[in-house]
Amino acid sequence: MATDPTTQTLAQLGATTPDAVAQRFAEVRTRFDADIAQRGSDPGDQPTLQAHWTGRKSGALTQIGENWLKPAPKELKPIVGQEFQKLKAHVEATLEAKRQALEAAAEQNAAARDQIDLSLPGVERAIGTRHLIRQTYEELERIFLSIGFTVVEGPEIETPYYNFEALNIPEHHPARDNMDTFYIEGSRAGHLLRTHTSPMQIRTMEKEKPPVRIIVPGKVYRRDNPDSTHGYMFHQIEGLAVDTDITFCDFKGTVEYFVREFLGPKAKTRLRPSYFPFTEPSAEVDASCHVCGGGGCRVCKFSGWIELFGAGMVNPAVYGFVKYDPEKLSGFAFGMGVDRLAMMKYGIGELPVLTQNDVRFLRQFP
Repeated sequence: MATDPTTQTLAQLGATTPDAVAQRFAEVRTRFDADIAQRGSDPGDQPTLQAHWTGRKSGALTQIGENWLKPAPKELKPIVGQEFQKLKAHVEATLEAKRQALEAAAEQNAAARDQIDLSLPGVERAIGTRHLIRQTYEELERIFLSIGFTVVEGPEIETPYYNFEALNIPEHHPARDNMDTFYIEGSRAGHLLRTHTSPMQIRTMEKEKPPVRIIVPGKVYRRDNPDSTHGYMFHQIEGLAVDTDITFCDFKGTVEYFVREFLGPKAKTRLRPSYFPFTEPSAEVDASCHVCGGGGCRVCKFSGWIELFGAGMVNPAVYGFVKYDPEKLSGFAFGMGVDRLAMMKYGIGELPVLTQNDVRFLRQFP
């Protein structure tokens, strides 16, 4: 490998005349220009070039100052100093110009990368969807609105009168125990979180004269231990129809219409006798299993039927609380668990997934 001339003195290089000194400096400049031409376009080489030519300890300019300028003879020192300053100015100016050019090029490239191409198609962004409970509510509302019902809403904090007493639920009924109901501590009136949306039946009949046809969607609260099918907060929709000459046949026809609309035209209904304080007679409404069509499967416990909700004809005792004449008026009422209906229709196995806000689950129901 050839010896770097900057590590030797001018005398060792045989530069003993002004012309020979100028020639040596011209050779160094040529070598610098070649180095810049070869490596100066790569930003990664800039630190190496800077250190090689202008480094304070071992840079070429430092070596020239130490080995050429300092030991130069008195008669050559002016020309050596002059050539050295010219070379130094050239090296520093060239390196600075190259640095600025590379930075400008980098900024242009970055700007080009960040520039928006308006001809490209837009980025499709994920958007929110209606929650499955909201979708089920809207479907239920659509069905009942189509046959003349209207939607009303009411407070989630109720009094015992509207939640129990006016619905013919006596004072010592188990449903009124604090083991089943959330009472609000410190409330003198004994306020509670409503256990059903039925209080709005009373509130509506207090304000409106018959005919009355309403559905009442909303949240309700009960002291249930959370598990795969129960929760302390769930969603319900109540229905009430009161008019002259409403019969059990009207009630049965309304129920059958709802089941066919919600589960499909092949769905069948069955009424089983039951008991509720605010309806008489009362019934549990069953529908033929939507999975097996009534043939029997694991979902319906091989019975062919699935329980949907409780319903019945309005108990005449309820009319006494709203000053309706039970001799002239009759009607029916029903209460459905919206969560249960959604689980059944969409094949959901566990209740908690409806309220856990897991996006992976929610995206299945756009």
